Amino acid sequence: MFTIEHDFDATVITLVDEGSTHLQEDLTIQAFEDCVTIEQLDARKDEVQKITLSMTQLRDLAAALDLPEGVYQLRPQTQG
Repeated sequence: MFTIEHDFDATVITLVDEGSTHLQEDLTIQAFEDCVTIEQLDARKDEVQKITLSMTQLRDLAAALDLPEGVYQLRPQTQG
């Protein structure tokens, strides 16, 4: 299950782990104009862990989800 909310400066997506065993804490993704943050509660430390991705890193991650093992570099598309 997931939710999507549009705030003033970000789109906020929350992913809820609904598996049957070994459930993880909710994952919150905030998409800003220049970066994306991912936050998740670390229950062992009772603190939120945060990762910030640049838009380039996000683009590369999206591409990597559909590619086989290897090393890649995305290049801008040329118009022609």
